Order: sequence, then structure tokens, then C-alpha cells
Amino acid sequence: MKAYYNKSISEIRKEINGSLKPLNDEQVKRNQEKYGLNELIETKPKSIPMIFIEQFQDFLVIILIIAALVSGFLGDFESALVILIVITINAVLGTVQTVKANQSLNSLKELSAPNAKVLRNNKIIEIPSKEVTIGDEVYLEAGDYIPADGRIIENKSMKVDESALTGESLAVEKSTAVIEGEVPLGDRVNMVYSGSFVTYGRGSFLVTEIAMETEVGKIAQLLKSTSDKKTPLQINLDNFGKKLSIIIMAFCALLFVLNILQGGNIGNAFMFAIALAVAAIPEALSSIVTIVLSFGTQKMAKEGAIIRKLQAVEGLGSVSVICSDKTGTLTQNKMTVEDYYIEEKRILAKDIDPSNPLHKDLMRLSILCNDSTNTDGQEIGDPTETALINLSDSLNVPAKRVRDAYPRLSELPFDSDRKMMSTLHLLKDGYTMITKGAVDVLIKRVKYIRKNGQILEITADDIKKINDMNMEFSKNGLRVLAITYRKFDQEKALMLEDENDLIFLGLISMMDPPRVESAKAVEECIQAGITPIMITGDHKITAMAIAKRIGILTDDSQAVEGSMIDHLTDEQLKQFVADKRVYARVSPEHKIRIVKAWQERGNIVAMTGDGVNDAPALKQANIGVAMGITGSEVSKDAAAMVLTDDNFATIVKAIENGRNVYSHIKDAIQFLLSGNFGGILAVLYASIMALPVPFAPVHLLFINLLTDSLPAIALGMEPHSKEVMKEKPRPINESILTKPFLIDVGIEGFVIALMTMLAFTIGYQDGNTVLASTMAFATLCLSRLVHGYNCKSKKPVIFKKGFFNNIFLQGAFLIGFILITLVVTMPFLQTTFKVQTLNIEQLLIVYGLALANLPIIQIIKKIKNR
Repeated sequence: MKAYYNKSISEIRKEINGSLKPLNDEQVKRNQEKYGLNELIETKPKSIPMIFIEQFQDFLVIILIIAALVSGFLGDFESALVILIVITINAVLGTVQTVKANQSLNSLKELSAPNAKVLRNNKIIEIPSKEVTIGDEVYLEAGDYIPADGRIIENKSMKVDESALTGESLAVEKSTAVIEGEVPLGDRVNMVYSGSFVTYGRGSFLVTEIAMETEVGKIAQLLKSTSDKKTPLQINLDNFGKKLSIIIMAFCALLFVLNILQGGNIGNAFMFAIALAVAAIPEALSSIVTIVLSFGTQKMAKEGAIIRKLQAVEGLGSVSVICSDKTGTLTQNKMTVEDYYIEEKRILAKDIDPSNPLHKDLMRLSILCNDSTNTDGQEIGDPTETALINLSDSLNVPAKRVRDAYPRLSELPFDSDRKMMSTLHLLKDGYTMITKGAVDVLIKRVKYIRKNGQILEITADDIKKINDMNMEFSKNGLRVLAITYRKFDQEKALMLEDENDLIFLGLISMMDPPRVESAKAVEECIQAGITPIMITGDHKITAMAIAKRIGILTDDSQAVEGSMIDHLTDEQLKQFVADKRVYARVSPEHKIRIVKAWQERGNIVAMTGDGVNDAPALKQANIGVAMGITGSEVSKDAAAMVLTDDNFATIVKAIENGRNVYSHIKDAIQFLLSGNFGGILAVLYASIMALPVPFAPVHLLFINLLTDSLPAIALGMEPHSKEVMKEKPRPINESILTKPFLIDVGIEGFVIALMTMLAFTIGYQDGNTVLASTMAFATLCLSRLVHGYNCKSKKPVIFKKGFFNNIFLQGAFLIGFILITLVVTMPFLQTTFKVQTLNIEQLLIVYGLALANLPIIQIIKKIKNR
């Protein structure tokens, strides 16, 4: 079946309206009933209570709820309350994050134009865009947003900005001609699409698709079908929580059995086992991770990256592939003059000299034969024409002054069929028609050439040199305009036949140049083991030129067009993407497939973009990164992170932050596990040796609330290190519980347990169970506070300058030290905390044993690093 762009207007009218006439009121009503209103349909969002309930589905949370219920049943209401408060806070935080996210469809709805001019009952009327229906004839002029998809009926030099849909940086020149064969979206020049807007000229079109059937509507469908991805940390914490809970529950079951076998009370033994489980399971872990990630987001916001989803901070640190849009992301999204070509010489933009007569003439003619303006930074007109104005203004040759001196007397507007425009002016040397346009068209109309201060007849050799230079510019992704002119004896109204016998003056090449910092950012990505990929709707030659300049492309075979992947299966595409670095002329579906293919290869993928067309891929990617300045609201809502400066280099900073945050979270987890393991070993040793239980349930609760949370949060806020960018990205399936990590936890936990049981043994010399328990409790608390300094780095830090560089850790230590000292020295706290007041000698023993952890573990680190 032929597409609309393959059909004539009369064919489409008959197919849609059943006649060649415009719609009347009766047909409009019938079509609106048949096709519905022209608005995007939004899926019903989950209710806030449902989102809140979903937060309790985590395995670790379920175990803790059971523990809370058992604690309450056995009369330990304090433990039950603490557990429930902690997991409720986590659930509230998760709910708030979820409710804030995923508003993409709302933004897509707002994208539609508020009003449209349509022909009904043979009259042009203005209606709300949602009332536009299939078969309507819509009238457009410069500045209008397009309310629906349709086939162009009338075209008066119309150019349309479709960058939000196709990613192509230049406005598209439209045509009414039938297109033969199948062509990609960006090349359907006889069609217009909802969400794009007219930058130049005017015209009309016949509406062929509305609402969810438009190209924007298809993107909305893609957004609904793509799901948010969990970051590696989320996946790791889920798996980690399950494994940890099972191990701890097994430990507690073993201790419960040992307690019973040694003649203990079943109720007390069970209560202690539950208390130990609550103390050993770091239920504050999710809160700690959330707090650390929140601080990470604040730091990143100061550096130009706003995080919409907390987990994206860590996820960025795992990124191994960045799929980046070209326009406005790697480039400046602003056409800029690159070269002049005059008298067989190529002159770089930086070497253009307005005092040189030739340079000055080429600049002056390009300003006069030009419809664009730039008033106080407000650019209006075609981007290529604006580039010419901006160049003259930057070289202190104001366009307004030139135009005021030589006003336009007559004109032949730009026409996409002629591919040129002409204007008539009275210059100092007489009436002059200036004609600018496509090189291949104008060169056929040129009879003379300006060389060496003379007007000479153009030769075959001259034409070859001009064509060769045009080809060289084009191969480098540059857009080229030819500037010619013709003299007249008197003022006249220009006619089409006047655009012949032209005098060739020169060529001007332009492009949307790369951002200054893009090349450095790409280099840093590659050094950090990250593969940068360019995905754009622009032409392949243009994309390759930019990619080569910034270091993404090293071989032409690494660049392909989107059509090449159309007929590949998902499995074939998975192999195909391995060595490809540039994709041109791509559709939204292509972007999603490319992202998925890299994910199937085991990569964490970040996708950057700014257009509506990028939104589905931003959502499909593990980390979606939208542009804050040039980005559409749709892309921002679909993304996990928004760059406030639209700077690709900011992504590199964000990756560095993400890697540091993950490293700090891992340090906090190591701190929690080694401390908890130390406590469990101490209890296990006491049970095996038939000693009294070293801790009361209230001790474990105190340890859980105080010595777990504060130092762990402080470790998460360690100052950042640049060393992380010398490492390769973490494998997607790498667990937090790696073998080296578990060995460190085991060794450090053993040292803490050893010091704790030494304190217990010293206190138990006279058979005083309460004193032994108090000294063990105080030593375990203080050992864990001291152990925070061990967890600052994998390397020994005791004699390094950075040992005291974390003020949060100093604060956590000081608060913990004061509180535990008060508990074991203030008599009125004895009953509450089930302790005995320690004397100075006993207190010094506790301090000494707790402090001994530091040099012992630091020496072990030094030996391991050697």
C-alpha cells in the first residue's frame, strides 16, 4: 500500500474525504466521531497509595516487618516501633521520587499548537488544534506550529524545523511533488508533522493523521511501552539484601538453638535472636543510600547536572556506553560560517578581513541578499542566513548599517525548485542584482568570474576548481552557498530570466560546529573505558564530519545510516553495533533498538538528547540525559538527568561523581557489614563457649541506631577523588559482595569481635555478667566508631594527609563517643540501658581496646597493598 507521500493530493482527497472538495460542517462532525479529537491519550497513572504499597515489596523490608511483628508480640514494642519507623521513612522517600517522575505524556500533550487555521465551508477559520480532524485543509505561515500530520497542498518557499522529530539541525525545504519509493521520515519533504514548526514562507496541507496516529503520537506509544530500568546499585542491593537476610537469619537460628541446648529460656532466647537479627540486618541501608545519593545530587546540580531520579547518580558511574544526539549536544546548534572561497583561495573564518575589498564585497553581498535578522540576540530567519549576519556583526560590520545604506529595490524570493534568491540594490558602482543559492544550480547560470580585480569570462578550468572546492566542503559536512551578481543600467522589477549571465564572486561554507569542550569530553570518556556513540537524524556526511572532529569516528566504516538496521533481527543488530560509532538518518524506533542492542551486550547505556524524538530512547536507556536549554519538556521528563548547560563535558563530571558516590556507598556497606559481623562473631563465640549472652536486646538496638547510621552516612560524604576515572566501568553483573570485599569484611569483623570479647573477658573475671556485658557493649560501639576511619579507603590512610579531611566523620565519631561515654558513666542511665557504671580504669580499657582496631586494620591494609 502506497504511503501518503507517494500519492497525489487528488488521490488523498478522494481516499479521505470521498471528494475533491474541502470539508463542510457535516463531514467534520462525522470525522470527529470516527477518529476522535486531535489530542494524545494518556494512560491512567498509578495512585499514590498503590505506589506507596509497592515500596514494601523488597525482600529485606518484608523480613524486617516480620521481625517487627514478632518483637511487638513478645512485648518489645521499642524495637518494633524503631523498625517500622525506619522502613516507613524509606517508603515515603521512594513514593515521592516515583510521583515526581514520568510526566512525559503530559508534556507531549502540551506540545500541540493551541490553535490552527483551517478551510471549512470554503472559509478560513481559526479553531483549537484539538478540533482539527482528518481531511481538514490547514493554512500555515512562518512561526506557526503544525497541529497534525499531513500532505502539503500549497508551498510558498516553506521551510519547517523538524529537529524535535528527526534531529536534523537545518530547517527542511518543503515541496508539493509526489515522492517515488520508500524514504525515511527526514526526506519526506512533501509532508509536515505535528510538533514541528514553520520557520520560513507559507503554505497549506491536508490532514492525514491526528492524535495518537501522528509521528508524535507514535512516540507517545513508544514511551508507554518502554519501562524504567533499575540501576546496577538497585539490582545489587536487592540481591545483597536477600543473601544477607538469609545468612543472618541462619546465624540467628543457630544461636537460638545453641541457647536452648544450654538450658536458656525459650522466650528470652527467641527475643534475643530477633534482636540480633534486627541489629545485624542494616535496615537503615536504604535510607543511608538515599541520603548519600541526595548529597551527590546537590553536588552535581552545582556542576550543571540536575538529577530527576536519585539512582541515576550511581548509575552514571557504571555507564560503559553513551549514545549521544549530535545537534545541540555535541554541537552548538547554531550555523556558523567556516570558510570563504574567493579568487581560488580558501580563507578560514578566523582569517576573514573586512578591510580586504574582496572579503568585504562577499560579506556585504551575503548580508544584502538575505532575509534574516538578529536584533538584541533574537535571531529570526533561516539558520544559514543568520550565520551570515552573525559573522558580519562579529567583525564589526553591522548588517543593519549595510542594509540601511543599500536598501532592497526589488526581489525574487527563495524558491525550493530554483534553489536560489535574488535582490536588487543601488551600490556605489550602479544597480546590482545579487543572487545566492546552491552551487550546482548557480554555476550553470554563471558567465563571468571576478579575478585579479577584473571581470573575466569563466573558463572550464575555473568551473572545475569551483566544483572541486564545493565537493571538498560537502565531504566535510559543510553547507555551501554560492554568491553571484549582475549589473544593470537602471532600476527594474526583477524577473526570472534576469537570473542568467551572472558574475561569480565566491563560495561561503557553513556548519553547526562542535562545542569547544566536546573533543576533550570524548577523549576523557574513552580513557575511562566508556564508548561514545553518535545517533542523529542528520545526514551521514555531516554526522561523520562532526564525529571525526571530536574523536568519536576513526574509520569511515564505523558510520552507517538508520536504514541499514531496518532489516536486521535483534540478534543480528546485537552483533552489528559492536564496531559502529555513528548512526545517521535514524528514527525514534532505531534509537531504541540501538540502545537495547548495547544493553543486550551487557552494557550500562546512557542516552543523551533534546528532541521529542529522543524521549523513548531516553526512557529505554539505563540513564537518560536531557538537555536543559535546548531540550523539549518531553525529553526532560523522560530523562533521569538534565544538563542545565547543555554541555557534553558535564556528563563526564557526572560520571566521575557517580563513580565516587558508588565507591563511598560501598565503603558505607563495608563499614556496616564488618561491624555487624563483629557483633555476630562475639555472640557466636559466647554461645559456643557457654558464656553468658554478651549483649542485651537494648544494646543491639542502641548500636543499630547510633553506631550504624551516623558513620555510614559520613562515609558516604567522603571528599571525591579523580582516581576513579582511571578505572574501567564496573561489569553490569558485578555484585557488591565480591570475594575481596567479603574477605575484608571478614578480617575487619574478626578484629572488632576479638577486641569486644577481650573486653567481655576482662569484665567477667569476677563473674559479673552485667559488667562484662557493659564493657563488651561499650567496646563494640566505640570500635565501630573508630572503624569508620578504616573504611575511608582501600589503602592505609592513618599517616596520610586526607585522614582528617571528612568533617562529617569527625562529627559522627564525636557524637557517638560522647553518647556511649554518658551511657556507661551516668548512674541514672543504668536501668534504661541495662549497664553497670564503669570506673576510670575500666573506661580506659574500653577506650584502649576500641582504639586498637585502627592500627591493627591499617597494618593489615598496608600488607595487602604491598
